[in-house]
Amino acid sequence: MKKFFRIIHLYLGLAAGIVIMISCLTGAILVFEEELMHAFNHNRYYVKAEGSQLSLDKLITNVKLQVPEGKLVSAKVYADELRSIEIGINISDKEKEMGNGRSEEKKNDGHNHKEGMEKKGGSANGLRASHTVFVNQYTGKILEVYNYKNTFFYQVFALHRWLLGSPNGIGKVITGISVCIFFFILLTGIFLWWPKSANVLKHRLKIKTNGTFKRLNHDLHIILGFYTSIFLFIIIISAISLAHDWFNDGMYKITSSSKELPEAPKSKIILGKGSISFNDVLRSAKQNITDTEYYNIRKPKDSVAVFTVNVLPKSSMEMATATYYIDQYNAKVIGSLSFADKNTGQQIRSSMKSIHTGSFFGMPSKILWLVVSLLGFTSPITGTIMWLKRIKKKKSKVGTKYATTPIIQ
Repeated sequence: MKKFFRIIHLYLGLAAGIVIMISCLTGAILVFEEELMHAFNHNRYYVKAEGSQLSLDKLITNVKLQVPEGKLVSAKVYADELRSIEIGINISDKEKEMGNGRSEEKKNDGHNHKEGMEKKGGSANGLRASHTVFVNQYTGKILEVYNYKNTFFYQVFALHRWLLGSPNGIGKVITGISVCIFFFILLTGIFLWWPKSANVLKHRLKIKTNGTFKRLNHDLHIILGFYTSIFLFIIIISAISLAHDWFNDGMYKITSSSKELPEAPKSKIILGKGSISFNDVLRSAKQNITDTEYYNIRKPKDSVAVFTVNVLPKSSMEMATATYYIDQYNAKVIGSLSFADKNTGQQIRSSMKSIHTGSFFGMPSKILWLVVSLLGFTSPITGTIMWLKRIKKKKSKVGTKYATTPIIQ
């Protein structure tokens, strides 16, 4: 039986090894994407306090004047007063072509949010922000008109998800198949690792560092492979959930949960009164919602819709966001949806991105995921070395056999 599983393990690894290595290496890079982005672009995300802050409406007006082709989608204000304000806008292809000299800066028409792994902010009026305008709230200066698809990390992400192809192209299919193959490689690997006795178990749990290169490579593949397998299973399952609706449909069915979120309340139209401003919404949000990392405000999609304000309570895990609904005519909070309010299936699905990226427990889980991803990258290498050495050993045995066999005259 072990011989059969060894063959399956080998050929699955040879079939998907390169894609698995690419996925693990790019995944390791993306674990600390946010930290690296902030480190290399500090002036985009942070400002110096210079007097009093300008109103949010003033900042939005300034963005509209300087980027007239952009349609307002959202505004994100951080509790940290040294974080720049993020104004989400959408620029369509047609508007880019008719731009006022800024089109060269925004040639790429991709979303600012990763497909399947969206950053918080969502959409309004059927739009999703294709660009983020970073603004200094003290001076009103636009720091950068940012498009995620123009960044190095988007290229890493595209390689991770689609092998640099299109979001719905053959690269996505190949990556999806390889992820499923990786799942079965791990299963067969655990079966092959499983010791026959307690004495063998001792040797399967500790790496022999003073042995030969062959022994060290063997231990790195088998022993570290076993230790990382449980975490790789979690990463693989979360990846499948983020990429495939059929998996989520099954998960909702198993948990007897509905995937439809409760319908948002409606604003009460007041005749002769227009919609309130973003500044009014922010003021209301700050009065009613405290101890949060940020306020991410999205505009209503029509005359009866509400302003939605997404927040992340302080000291909470990334997925534990809450949404508050504010009437667009009287600025009152008329409803909310916290992470705890979601059903079991919705909570699991909301957690998948944090689980996949390793951000669920902050820095400790990110470091763990980085190590696991790098070890996942090395597994096909150490496995291939073991396979080549076995081939060499078999050829050597065959050669020795023929060399020692007497020739019959």
